[in-house]
Order: sequence, then C-alpha cells, then structure tokens
Amino acid sequence: MIEHHQSLPAAASVNEQEADPQHIADTFAAQRATALQWRESTAAQRIARIKRLRDALLANREAFYQAFDQDYRKPPAEVEASEFLPVMEEIRHVLGRLKRWMKPRGVWPTTTMLGTRGSVQYQPRGRVLIIAPWNYPLSLCFGPLVSALAAGNTVIIKPSEMTPAVSALMARIIGTVFAQDQVALFEGSQPTSHALLELPFDHIFFTGSPAVGKLVMAAAARHLCSVTLELGGKSPTIVDESANLALAAETIMWGKFLNNGQTCVAPDHVYVHTSVKEAFIEACRGVLQARYGIGSAAQKRSTDLARIVNRRHTRRVAGLLNDALDRGAVVRAGGGVDEAQCYVAPTLLENIPAGAAILSEEIFGPLLPIIAYHDLDEVIAGINAEPKPLALYIWSRRKAVIDKVLKQTSSGGACVNHVVAHFAHGNLPFGGVNNSGIGNAHGEYGFKAFSHERGVLRATPLMLIKLFFPPYTGKRSWLIRKVVDSLRLPML
Repeated sequence: MIEHHQSLPAAASVNEQEADPQHIADTFAAQRATALQWRESTAAQRIARIKRLRDALLANREAFYQAFDQDYRKPPAEVEASEFLPVMEEIRHVLGRLKRWMKPRGVWPTTTMLGTRGSVQYQPRGRVLIIAPWNYPLSLCFGPLVSALAAGNTVIIKPSEMTPAVSALMARIIGTVFAQDQVALFEGSQPTSHALLELPFDHIFFTGSPAVGKLVMAAAARHLCSVTLELGGKSPTIVDESANLALAAETIMWGKFLNNGQTCVAPDHVYVHTSVKEAFIEACRGVLQARYGIGSAAQKRSTDLARIVNRRHTRRVAGLLNDALDRGAVVRAGGGVDEAQCYVAPTLLENIPAGAAILSEEIFGPLLPIIAYHDLDEVIAGINAEPKPLALYIWSRRKAVIDKVLKQTSSGGACVNHVVAHFAHGNLPFGGVNNSGIGNAHGEYGFKAFSHERGVLRATPLMLIKLFFPPYTGKRSWLIRKVVDSLRLPML
C-alpha cells in the first residue's frame, strides 16, 4: 500500500470513454476475497485506510481548486467550505468514535428470554457501490466512502461524468491510495452505471434525483440488495412576521446561492408573511448586492459565484425562468442569463401564478420564488399536498409557530432559523423520507448504513424457554398459558 503522496495535476481533458464492463466485473469479483477478509478488520486497520485517504486528499488541495474551476468555476473558498470541510469533518468524527461504534452492544433480555444474553454486532455489508452526483462531486463521493471504509467494506465508486476534471482527479487519488480489489473508481456515463447496477452488490448508496433513484432501487431489487437513497425535492422555507428578517435574508441568500443554487437541500422557494414580504425582499436584494456586486454586469464578473454545471442545465434553468415570466411573474433581482457562459444571475421572483413549472419542478439553480401568505394553515396544507421534501426551514421567533410547522409537516430534515447547515452536523441523521430518500448518512448513521446489525443470542443454563419444550403435559400447558397471560401486564 502506498503511504506517501505527491500532488496530482488537475485533469486537462474530458475522458469520454466508458469503463470496460469486463473490467468492472473482474474488479467486483476480485473484491469478494477482500470483503471476506475485511469482515475481521480492526478499528486500527480501518482508521489507517481512512487516514491514507485523508492525506492524499489534502496533498491535492490546489489540484482540486483547478479541477473545480475547470468544471464549473467553483470558487476555492466554496471548494473548501462545501467539499473539503464536510469530508474532513466526517473523517475526524470517524477517527474519534469508530472504536466505540464497532463494539457489540448488549441488550436486556425480554420476559420470555430470561436466562439468555443478547447483543448487537456490526458487520460490514461486504461489497458496496457508491453512485455520486455532479453538484458536490468530491463531498458526495468521499463522504460516503469514509463511512463505507469505517464499516469495513470494499467499495466501487461511480462519480458523475458531468464534472470530468474532478472525477479524473478523484480516480487518480483512489488509484494511488487503494488497490482495485479494495476500492475502485470507474468513470463514464449511463453505460458504466448500467454495467455496475447489473452486479449483485451488498449495498448501494446513491445520491441524485428521485427519478434516477427509482431506477437504482429497481436494479437493487433484482439482487435483494439494500439501498441508501439520498434524493431531493422542493425544500420549502417559511418566514413568518416575527422572524429576524436581516438574519433570515443573510442566511437564506447563502443557502440558496451556495454552489449557484445547485444544492439538494437549498431553499427551493420561500413563503413570506404578507406583512413583511417587502422588507424581506429588500433585505435579500441588499445581501445580493453586497456579496456579488451592484448591477448585472458586476454580478456576472463576480468570482464568488459558481456557474451552472453545463449548457444543458443552463437551458433548463432558463426555461423555468422564462416560463414564469411569460405567465406574469415579476423579477425583483437578477434575471440575467448567458447560456454560452453557463451563467444565470441570482434571481428573486414574486407573483408567480399557479401552473408555472418553477412551482412544481425542483429548481436546482439560482432562482428563488418568493410567495406571500396570510394563513399559515394554507402553507402547511400546500406543503403536505406535495411529495415530502428533503429539507424544510422555518424562520420565526414564536415557539408555537415553530412547533406547529414541525409537528404538522414531514421532511427528511429541518432547520429552525437556519438553512442547509444540518447537512454538516455529524451527530444528526441526514437523509430523506419517501420521495426525498431512504435511509440516513453521516457520522454513526453513515457507519450503520454500511453495516449489518446482527443480533446474537447466547444461552445460559437457566433458559426460561425450556418451559416451552414438549411433551406438553397438563402442568406444562398450564405454565405456558400463564406465561402468555402475564404478558398483558405492563413492563416495570
């Protein structure tokens, strides 16, 4: 295993070739022996693998700046904050707690199991597949990878072909740190994904859209493979009349326009109480001008704003904007589009009529619909009428309002007087619900996602269950009946 690393240059060209299906199958087969061996791996061995990955990642910091700039002009500060920071936090979390997570957890016997000892053991699932998206290609590849390694699995990674420079750099890092029978990364597009999904993995961790998530789940079902699906949805934000508008504007503008809106937990649209709508919009306009410049030309020159990942997605976002405007929506900030430069300005919209596509499709770009409301009950009813979102945000200084929204809605996660930041909280489960995802990730939840929780029962000579052995004499039948009747009593 290579222990020392030198910085690797960013990719200079796009690799459009698909991975060889036979090579994929051979790699998957080779990982079987390693996966069986790693069932007995110690915390120290797993930690050593993760540290090697960490060291290689940090050795290529500048190369990642270049790769992200090449793929979609992501600012280095955002590379640090939204790509490196989550992975480094995940690594530190694992290194400090893995020994405790791996220990078998004892459980108390139930009434009928008196005379036995039970425990839960955490086993690696085996050979796992991680399919990552393009919007946070480093964080959403290496974050799950850290959890999979912590749980003792071998891994095959499929990054997105839409960020080729970052994907190529990650492939070289993985190839430097790991043998292919341990961790392998395959570049390519749909044919490569299809070849991978034909294989009987023990677990698939997919991050992407609900539509593709359904295809992944269907493929996994052919092999009865477990899945973690981190999907998306239209994450709503509510700003009531008691909210701290200045703080709400500052924070929502950050969460929405981070990565130029290409964030699965970004605020998709904002419900603002009518009495504070104008003040909120003006506060948001001021924040945008302070951060990205005054006027469309200055904002377009800003080096603090990433670009849309490619021209196809730029056309899609521009189509949502144009459809809304054609139906009568009003631009309160931004509105500029340059398809050739994959540029869409940070845009605030209001007066969006029912039927506009922007109200039904996940935006995944720098457009923020602002919707005035009078009645909170109507807002809650509207949220509940749609598929359950990945995140929900409530801005209020009224406990009754906050409690009402949290109790009467469902979402993968939620923030009170904040947005997006729950993603980075390693002690919270991160995941969706129904249409926005299945399963959780991060910290111990990520470790468990890639582990099989195996229940182990150990007998002692005083097993109560001997009462249930035949022959069923009159006395024994009477005792069994009494035991069953005793279960009606509450537990002490």
